[in-house]
Amino acid sequence: MSVFDVIGLVGSALILGTYALTVAGRADARGARALAGNFVGASAILVSLSHDFNLSAAIVEGAWAAIALVGLVREWRRSRVAGKPM
Repeated sequence: MSVFDVIGLVGSALILGTYALTVAGRADARGARALAGNFVGASAILVSLSHDFNLSAAIVEGAWAAIALVGLVREWRRSRVAGKPM
């Protein structure tokens, strides 16, 4: 198993763990923690794909990371206006 495989597995675990917490009602899907888990997880999978490329997986993970990043930026802006930390 290569370092890239480990990075991809960690990313998969982050995304699946975040999803499980969200479905269980223990994480808010629009909250910073869930969005960060999705962003970091998808980014880690993209890193692993740089070693063993798969176009369809890269498209899905790129979109996943971009959507999570948009949510994180929106949450950061909202917290700044409210004067609360994320």
